[in-house]
Amino acid sequence: MTIQTSICPRCGKPSEEGVCPECRAADVRLLTCEPYVTTVYCPVCESQKRGKTWSDLQMPHVDLVTELAVSAVSIHEDAKDIRIAVRSEDIASNRTACTVEVEAALYGVPVRETCETEIRWQKESCDRCSRISGGYYEGIVQVRATGRKINAYEREVAASLAQQAEESLQQSGDRFSFISDLEDAKDGVDITVGTQHLGQDIARAITGALGGRFTTHPKLVGEKDGKALYRVTYSIRLPFYQKGDVVVSRGNYFEVREIDGQRLRVFDLAAGVARTLTEAEVERLIGNVREAESALVVFTQPGVVGLMDPRTYRTRELNTVPWTFPVEGQPIRVLRDEEQDRLVIVG
Repeated sequence: MTIQTSICPRCGKPSEEGVCPECRAADVRLLTCEPYVTTVYCPVCESQKRGKTWSDLQMPHVDLVTELAVSAVSIHEDAKDIRIAVRSEDIASNRTACTVEVEAALYGVPVRETCETEIRWQKESCDRCSRISGGYYEGIVQVRATGRKINAYEREVAASLAQQAEESLQQSGDRFSFISDLEDAKDGVDITVGTQHLGQDIARAITGALGGRFTTHPKLVGEKDGKALYRVTYSIRLPFYQKGDVVVSRGNYFEVREIDGQRLRVFDLAAGVARTLTEAEVERLIGNVREAESALVVFTQPGVVGLMDPRTYRTRELNTVPWTFPVEGQPIRVLRDEEQDRLVIVG
């Protein structure tokens, strides 16, 4: 020790100036915890209320517990290299006990402390669930088909696209874009929506995927803050023919690829080229490629392919088509023309 070396007045150890870091750290409380923290959540959708604003929960429950517990903790401003761990235990249906452990460096000295807090869960119906339970809605999307009932595939696609549109808008922060009802009607599907924005998105998505067009029919239902309130019916009319339908025209088979008004963009299943037909040129419908069967390729010869009929297990000879490359022993997809007792290669 030199004459210039300072001595800590508390412990007598050498210190560069005044009280040594160990004694300074010993005099400081690293952290304090509020006895409890209250959070408001919706028991139906589990969204959270922050202040006066509701928001959808975007984190696992364990992460939420950690966030709430840490929010109850105050850490000394001089602490560095802070590491926090939280242990929790549900002690009642609306109470979670938490132990918060903090490790840090105070004045270069490693320290560790723990404190206890409690999360109190308060239930409250959120703004969105209140609207749904109160029967609030701004529109109905009605899905129908021209000259026929919609089929199971179209129902499934319509429901799936509606749910995707709802999820997309809610993830973007539009909490009121909800589907309050999705009901099978006699001839189609009715989708009740919380906002006109969602109704428009659903109608566009369904017609984009299945074809057809939609019209809007607003109805005045009242007034709020001096503004007229409307409920809108989005009336979707799917075309008579669907994408994937295989039709007969002038004795040839065509797969419908797109529908544009009364015109069909088709694929010639014999020539392997794109064509256009009017609905008036279609003689009949034999099925949809979604219903195609797998037929085993028995043999191939120039211009001819032998297929095992998947119903009778007999070998049937068909003319080869230029856009397929059948391989013996491999399956190929076919549709059955019941009227002509023929198999039609569709891919």
